[in-house]
Amino acid sequence: MNIDISEEAGVRYLHFGSSWVQGAMRIARPFALELDYTREMMVPLLLHGADWPRKVLQIGLGAASVTKFLYRHRPQAKLTVIEIEPRVEAAARQFFKLPEDGQRIDIRFGDGADFVIESRQRYDLILVDGFDADARTGRLDTLPFYLDCRSRLADDGLLCVNLLSRRKDFGKSVKRLEEAFAGRAIAFPSCDSGNAIALGAVGGSPAPTLEELKAAAQQLKRDSGLNLLPTLARLAQSRHLAGGTLQL
Repeated sequence: MNIDISEEAGVRYLHFGSSWVQGAMRIARPFALELDYTREMMVPLLLHGADWPRKVLQIGLGAASVTKFLYRHRPQAKLTVIEIEPRVEAAARQFFKLPEDGQRIDIRFGDGADFVIESRQRYDLILVDGFDADARTGRLDTLPFYLDCRSRLADDGLLCVNLLSRRKDFGKSVKRLEEAFAGRAIAFPSCDSGNAIALGAVGGSPAPTLEELKAAAQQLKRDSGLNLLPTLARLAQSRHLAGGTLQL
């Protein structure tokens, strides 16, 4: 697999041997989330207080955008990152300002699906964003993998997955998530890029109202600069906020 770096209009991009963008960073704002789908992967932060999450598992490092955002804006969080290709970590450090902090960022090399099977840790948040150069997910979009992720989540834990809505089997991906999480899963309306973020939840925490989500989004914007209000506006037009309450 080739790892390529490009730059355009103040933004640096990561590619795996093709024009397909695997990650991006605005050079003037290295800790901000440049790509829409990476911003939407932070929606789980709206469902909990600022002291959550404490333990995060991230499968797929990419340009380390999500890693850096959580590192900066959730200082209590310890981040375990599973990356199958060691050269991706090298690129993230050299070109995308991945912090050197072994106390809070634990990067391990291997297959994410194998790690979830073998791990005995429980996580508040599991983030899955793993694709090869041809946009294939392999085992990271299968029912056994989603079931394994559920077993590794804390009682109020969330799984957040980046899916490609333009793939023909996108609907099957969502159904696998729904099966693994006993119906407690949703896929957000697709981003313009063709990415769709899906969530799976365990536990019985009360469903937040749209107004509560908006208040949390406004607080997150004040604290971090990340604006998820447009995402909520799109979500409000979907069946997932029927009756003004998030159906998750």
